[in-house]
Amino acid sequence: MKHYRNIIFTFIITALSLSACENQNRDNIQDLINLNHLKHLYAEVTLENGKEVGVIHIYSEYPDYTYTIEPNEGFSCVDDVARALVFLSAYTKNCNDPEIEIMIDNLTRFILSMQAENGYFYNFLWGDMSINKTYKTSVAEPNWWSWRALWALSEIYPKLSGNLAKRTKSATEQIIETVKNEYLKLPKDTILLEGISLPNWFPCGTAYDQSAILMIGMESYYHNIQKDTALIDLIEKFAEGLLLTQKGDCNNFPYGAYLSWNNLWHAYGNMQAYAMLRAGKLLGRDDFIESALNEINYFYTYLLNAGYLHHIYIKETEGKIYETEKRMYPQIAYGIRPMVYACLEAYNVTEKKKYVDMAQQLASWLAGNNPTAQQMYDPETGRCFDGIGSEKEVNKNSGAESTIEALLILQAIKNHPVADINNIYE
Repeated sequence: MKHYRNIIFTFIITALSLSACENQNRDNIQDLINLNHLKHLYAEVTLENGKEVGVIHIYSEYPDYTYTIEPNEGFSCVDDVARALVFLSAYTKNCNDPEIEIMIDNLTRFILSMQAENGYFYNFLWGDMSINKTYKTSVAEPNWWSWRALWALSEIYPKLSGNLAKRTKSATEQIIETVKNEYLKLPKDTILLEGISLPNWFPCGTAYDQSAILMIGMESYYHNIQKDTALIDLIEKFAEGLLLTQKGDCNNFPYGAYLSWNNLWHAYGNMQAYAMLRAGKLLGRDDFIESALNEINYFYTYLLNAGYLHHIYIKETEGKIYETEKRMYPQIAYGIRPMVYACLEAYNVTEKKKYVDMAQQLASWLAGNNPTAQQMYDPETGRCFDGIGSEKEVNKNSGAESTIEALLILQAIKNHPVADINNIYE
C-alpha cells in the first residue's frame, strides 16, 4: 500500500503511550475511554488527486485486527469518518491534544474531498485512493452519509481555523442550500402501507431514521455556523412528520415507537427521540418533547424488558397494530448509542434522574449487560466487538462503526453533568 503515509504517525503513537487528554483521564484508573483502537484504524493517505487526508479503516478483523477492503465499496467512508469527527469534537471539549487536532484536521479534509457538485457527498474510498462514485451505497445523494457529513462538519467547525474553516463553512452552506431547495417545497402528503398512514415528505419519502440525523445536522449548523431561519421551518416540518410516525402508547403496542422506514422500526440509527427533544427545545414545542419522552418511557422500557431487539415490522387492522415480524439479533453498539443520547437529553430537558439511570443501564450493554453476558467494549484495548448474533454468538471483529459508536456512548456519559461513566462497568 504505497499510498499510505501513516508510518511516522504509527511510530509516534507507539512511542507516546498516552496522549495529553488521556493522561488527564488516566489519573482515574477506572477511566474507560481508550483511543488506541481508533488510532489503529486511522491513517494518513494521499488521494488520487494528490490531496493529503486522514481516513478511518472500516473493517478490522479478529484475531489480529488487520484491515480488510470490501470489494464493492472500499476501505474508508464518509459515514465512519463523520462518526469519528463527532466523537473527537466531544472528546476535546475539556482538553487540548496536538495529536488529536492533527487527526481532526485530516479527517475534515477527507470529508471535504468527498463532496460532489450537487452538494451531497460520495461515501466510499477505493484502495487505489480514488472515490467510489457508482456503487449504490456511495453515490452522492440525499442519504445517510450526506447527513452525517453535515452533522460532523457542523460540529467540528468551531475547532477549525484558517482556510480549513472557510472550506468547511462553504461545504456546509452548499449542502444546506441543496437540502432547503429539495425539502422545503415538498407537500405534506401521506401514504398508506399495511393499514398505517405515514408521512411522505422526508428523504426517500419515508426515511425517518436518516432524517433525524439531518435534523441534528441542521440544528448544529444553525448554532455553530449560521442562524438560517429557513432551517427552523424545515426542522419543524420534519418534526411534525415524525409525530405521525409514532405508533402505540403506554398501554398499546408498539408503545410509542417512532417508525424508521415505512412500517419498520429498527434499532440502528434510531435517533428520532433525540432529534425531537432537541427540536422541541429549539422551537419551544412541548408536543415534540412530550412525544420523545413517550418513546423513551414506554418503548425503551419494552426493549429493555425484551433484552433488546433488532427490528419490528408492523401492520394496522381495524384500528389495532400488530407485529408481522420481530427479530432480536443482531445487536450492535449503533443500536444502543441513539437511545443513550436520547435518555441523556431527556434529563437535560426534564432534570429527572431516571433518564440518566436509564442511559447508564443502556450503556451497560457494552459491559456485558446483554443477552450473551459478554463484555462488548474492552477498556484495555479500546475495541468494541462488531455485534451479537445470538445468545451464544459474538462477532469479535472490531470495525470503525462499532468502535466509534462505543466511544460516543462513553464520551456522552462522561461529558454529562449528572451521569457517571464508572457506573457502567461496576
